[in-house]
Formats: sequence, C-alpha cells, structure tokens
Amino acid sequence: MLAGVPKQLPALMRAQKLASRAAKIGFDWPNWHGARDKVAEELLELDQALDSSDVASIRHELGDLLQAVANLARQLELDAEQCLREANARFERRFAVVEQGVRGRSHVPLEEMEALWQQAKRGE
Repeated sequence: MLAGVPKQLPALMRAQKLASRAAKIGFDWPNWHGARDKVAEELLELDQALDSSDVASIRHELGDLLQAVANLARQLELDAEQCLREANARFERRFAVVEQGVRGRSHVPLEEMEALWQQAKRGE
C-alpha cells in the first residue's frame, strides 16, 4: 500500500500521502478528534524525551509529532504543505516588524521583541 508513495516528496506531503494510503484500508481515525488526540499524545511523548535530554529520543518523538500533525491536516482535508507555507509567510511578515522595531540596536530584550511580534500579529 505504501510502496508507491515517492520518497523524494517533501516530508510533510509524503506523511499526508502515507496516512491517506493507510486510511484506504481502514487504518484511520473515524474523525479528526482522534487525529487531534494523537497530536496531544505525541506532544506529551516529546516532552518526556526532552526531559531525558536523549537526542535520538527527541528526534524520534519530534518526527512522530510532525507526522501526527500532517495526519490531522489530512483528516481536516487541508494541505499541510500549504498550511506551513502560509505560516512561514506570516512569520516572515511579523518578523519584519520585529526587525524594523529593533533596527540599529545591538541588544533587545526578548520581552520587547515579543511585544513587537504581538503588535504585528494584531495588525494582520
């Protein structure tokens, strides 16, 4: 079932396609709630790995979390790649406001940069 999903696809897109193929034979949540719960479960597992400071475990759990998020997007009938592209664009726009607000200064407290970020976010 999964062999035909090209390995050269972007990883997020491939994760959605793998989950879609598995769903064709019934290996799927009945609705998005199950997929959302899986995201929460994977986030908890990542927290445990972070507490252990084991890099291999952290990498493993972060990958599982990303895959679960891709599957949630699929359940919601959203393109995870497009969602991430749009989030990247928002990040770039907001960060430009932060950059402009701190231009010419060598050290700016994180709290001030966060305030600029929130200002940019409200301006959207």
